[in-house]
Amino acid sequence: MAMEETTKIDKFTSTPFRQEIELHHVDHEAGFSTLRVRIRELKRFTIFDIDEQTAEHWGRAMLEWAETRKIENKGVSK
Repeated sequence: MAMEETTKIDKFTSTPFRQEIELHHVDHEAGFSTLRVRIRELKRFTIFDIDEQTAEHWGRAMLEWAETRKIENKGVSK
């Protein structure tokens, strides 16, 4: 079995569907690192191990989306 060292970065619950999201830094025995994104929906788990470039791309896309929502929702009463 391959050995890997993991370090917890963050854990939070998303809305509106209450998925538990965990982020871990993973050092692999083969000499490289990944970001592990683990999403739990009830009993189902989805796990992604992604490299730096993918994490950066994904992170930028999420930030751009969130900023667009803020702008679009500005001045809208709820």
